[in-house]
Amino acid sequence: MLREIRGAKSTITFAQYLYEDGSIARELAQAFAERCRAGVKADILLDSHGSGKAPSDIIATMKDAGCHVEYFRRVEADGIIFPWKLLRYNYRSHRRVLVIDGRVGFTGGYGISEAWTGNGRTPEHWRDTNARIEGPIVSFLQAAFAESWLETTGIAIGGDGYFPRVESSGNLPAQVVKSSPTGGSFQNYMLFLLSINSAKKSILITNPYFIPDDVMTEALVKAATRGVRVVVLLPGEIDSQLTYSTSRSHYGPLLLGGVQVFEYKASLMHAKTIVIDGIWSTIGSTNFDNRSFALNQEINLTVYDSGIAHRLEEIFQEDLKYSQQITYEQWRSRSIFERFVEFFAFPIKEQL
Repeated sequence: MLREIRGAKSTITFAQYLYEDGSIARELAQAFAERCRAGVKADILLDSHGSGKAPSDIIATMKDAGCHVEYFRRVEADGIIFPWKLLRYNYRSHRRVLVIDGRVGFTGGYGISEAWTGNGRTPEHWRDTNARIEGPIVSFLQAAFAESWLETTGIAIGGDGYFPRVESSGNLPAQVVKSSPTGGSFQNYMLFLLSINSAKKSILITNPYFIPDDVMTEALVKAATRGVRVVVLLPGEIDSQLTYSTSRSHYGPLLLGGVQVFEYKASLMHAKTIVIDGIWSTIGSTNFDNRSFALNQEINLTVYDSGIAHRLEEIFQEDLKYSQQITYEQWRSRSIFERFVEFFAFPIKEQL
């Protein structure tokens, strides 16, 4: 990402949920600032919740250089005067988008934090999967940024600097799927559900926040019942005990239904991928929970190609070496404390 930013010639668009202090955050800000001073137009959109703790001097570095930095759905004065307006701030932008000159794009689950500066095999460095793309597909990534930017600023980006005519760089069929539930768009929920229901051989799911609803649980169990190998790889621990315990409360029906569940132990597993039948795969920002499906803006890249699917299957198998399989007996013997947290979380699990 840094390499592409430093080579930008006309435009940079960047949407990010999590941006916090650290050497990588400052290096990225300096890279944006250097390009802006060189005349490149940089539009930077940070979620006001996930990036609310970004140091003011990092933001100033970018703004002082001429970068246009905005916050998505920031709490404003009228939200305090009219409390019902605060409800809209529950709907976040969880999308990860970086587009350079309208020709090269990045998306995935990454945040701008020191946690993403390792290889995902040590406790302090999270494990994630991201994608770099070229070709006409980049314009759809750009369109997702344009949607959020328009809502935030009232500015519609366009022209060759943002949407140049781009020839195909390869022969992979790909699609960008974006959802914005507040606008009535639930495409990523349907993407996940239809892919699971269509599987004939295998379903490999990696996700950090796994709280499937009854429909998704039934789809996974039905897939296993019809002979599909269903394997779910989840974190052994995450940054929220409440969410972790709520996630584990859903293991029982899956395990009884023939779904294999593994927990990653080397670090915090943050990748959000699905591979179906060794031919179809998706990488993106969408968690397997109600917040991603029904509250947040999300974005996923999907690819119909056995080569990409095989590469993700290899990564999945390698991750399993650092994971522990969970049996139904182990799940039933979880601690009283964990069961108490599950009970406490039940009324609010739709917000997790």
